[in-house]
Amino acid sequence: MRYRKKPIEINAEEYKPGMEDGFIYSIPPFGLFNKDECIKSGFTPDFEKDKIPYIDTMGGKMLIRDGDYIITGIEGERYPYKPDIFHKTYEPVEGD
Repeated sequence: MRYRKKPIEINAEEYKPGMEDGFIYSIPPFGLFNKDECIKSGFTPDFEKDKIPYIDTMGGKMLIRDGDYIITGIEGERYPYKPDIFHKTYEPVEGD
């Protein structure tokens, strides 16, 4: 059986610093850590340069990259969307 997504309106905007819920740091080859975990483990990333923003979603933390869109769903939940997928999935609402 095939399904079509119901037409709903969402709020979305391109990511700008300040929209994130926090930052994590990539420590190759060990993985991703928050700032406290880095300090406790003795890792010393450049905490300003090496930070990766994320938002908390219903499915857990999701990383954000420059150019991503942050959408807010009908229940107030937020998700990042890659620009190419966002533009294939959504179109502007007239009169907005």
